[in-house]
Amino acid sequence: MNYFIFILKSAVFDFSRNKGRTFLTSLGILIGVFAVVLLVALGLGLKKYIDQQFQSLGSNLIMVMPGNVVSNGSFSGSAPIGISFDNKDVATLKRVPNVDAVLPFYVKFLTASANGNSKSLEMLGSTADVVTAMNLEIEYGEPFTKADFERGAKRVIIGPNVADKLYGSSPNAVGQPIKLSDQAYTVVGVTKSKGGGGIGGSSIDDRVFTSYTAMYSLNPGKKFYAIYLTVNSQDNLTQVKTDSRTALLKRYKPDDFSVVEASEFLSAINSIFGIINSILVAIAAISLLVGGIGIMNIMYVTVTERIREIGIRRAVGATRSDILTQFLVESVILSVFGGLAGLILAFLATLAVQSAFPAYIDTQSVALALGVSSAIGIIFGVLPARRAANLSPIEAIRYE
Repeated sequence: MNYFIFILKSAVFDFSRNKGRTFLTSLGILIGVFAVVLLVALGLGLKKYIDQQFQSLGSNLIMVMPGNVVSNGSFSGSAPIGISFDNKDVATLKRVPNVDAVLPFYVKFLTASANGNSKSLEMLGSTADVVTAMNLEIEYGEPFTKADFERGAKRVIIGPNVADKLYGSSPNAVGQPIKLSDQAYTVVGVTKSKGGGGIGGSSIDDRVFTSYTAMYSLNPGKKFYAIYLTVNSQDNLTQVKTDSRTALLKRYKPDDFSVVEASEFLSAINSIFGIINSILVAIAAISLLVGGIGIMNIMYVTVTERIREIGIRRAVGATRSDILTQFLVESVILSVFGGLAGLILAFLATLAVQSAFPAYIDTQSVALALGVSSAIGIIFGVLPARRAANLSPIEAIRYE
């Protein structure tokens, strides 16, 4: 134990003699670990965000979308263009057995304004069933009703982030006017926060909900980008999916639309983002390789600078194993120092983005960062350490 403490103290002393070179040598590892850990954290956050969004929709959900989007649990690559759904499709799907509710969706990205404040957001038009289907809880005010839907009343439910931005707080928003793309609406309810942040302000808390009939002025073609079906039982999901597809095939071609369960769509999205994240991490890992080469280069320089010291140590009894261990420890310390610094920076960066995006660092990322940095120190430190260990004591002492 005392032997290793001595080696560590000796390594730290050697580094302290040239602090600038020590920092620059570790910089490559620092940048590599920072990039890898941060990308993993963002990937985990993205997966968490997607899971949260789909959990908010409930489990007994079937999605009807334009284009052949998902096939056998993965994206088919077919562009979702060619058709737009309309009220005739809504009526067709309402006749499918075991369907509790049919929710057509029209989405518009626009600017909301009130009290001299403004906010870019996503406005979503559907039916009164959207509150139940998306598991929304009205914290203040009330939901819009089927009567609002039937007469196209310009009443909206807003997320708490929208209320805070435009009115200062959620209670203050109820009953207040709001302008959406220069159209006047009235806020009748504010949803309870679901948290989790959003991408580009698209979380549940940043949305505005209304009846799709109230959006006809913004949607003169009366078209829908998707139709969601809530099914009365999970046991009937497969049958409803088949029946819905059969009903729509009377009007459209097979590749014109997709009928998928929410879980299938979630699985396909996670698969795609998993591949993308792996590629990004692999690219970021190149900087770790560069950092390792930098460590090997500096360790060769260090060995050359300390040849006489090595000769003296060998002359007074140090073995080849002692010299090999000394330089390997120094290489690992350089690498681990860079890894720890990169990990701390990645942690701080993750904290900085958490207010807008649910990124997080898990224990696996920490273990990976420290394990990889230690491995780099060993792998790229072996050759310089062996060179030092194999020096002849006599030749080393005589080296000028």
